[in-house]
Amino acid sequence: MATPETEIVVEDPTAPAGDSPSVVSTRTVDIVVSLLLLALAALLCFDNWRTGIAWAPDGPQAGYFPFYLGLILAAASLYGLITALVTGAGATQTFLTRDQLLRVMQVFIPTLLFCLLTQWLGLYVASFFLIAGFMRIIGRIALWKSMLSIPVRNHHVRHLRHCVRRHHAERPARSGFRLLG
Repeated sequence: MATPETEIVVEDPTAPAGDSPSVVSTRTVDIVVSLLLLALAALLCFDNWRTGIAWAPDGPQAGYFPFYLGLILAAASLYGLITALVTGAGATQTFLTRDQLLRVMQVFIPTLLFCLLTQWLGLYVASFFLIAGFMRIIGRIALWKSMLSIPVRNHHVRHLRHCVRRHHAERPARSGFRLLG
């Protein structure tokens, strides 16, 4: 049985360096998130107030409960904001370093481009570029291997789709709706 003092350390050669400069502190993130949640709560409260927050003869109006949930969210956001401003907790704690931000952006930017390109290129072509790009840039796999693996995957997807369609075509109708059309 292991003792509680025993610690297993796994070295990750691609982990961000410990001496990377700080980009943002924990206190700053707390303040920004509290302000965003406060703005969301204000929007929710206003919209539900506009919808109606009174008690009607047949029960509460549509905005009654969501309005009060928005007030609870606003109160919690104010508490977090005041706590972050008054106590100053987390002012010296690093929330995100430059190397960590770089790693996050290596995934976020291609994913954002994938979402945008899907509108013009379609899901399959955009997926091809996303997967091949991740394999090449993040996985450091040779370009020819990443280019070859995508058509192979697409072939398997098409084959699977064909098998599913054939299976559904051979199944007898189970509902009356199929008989109507």
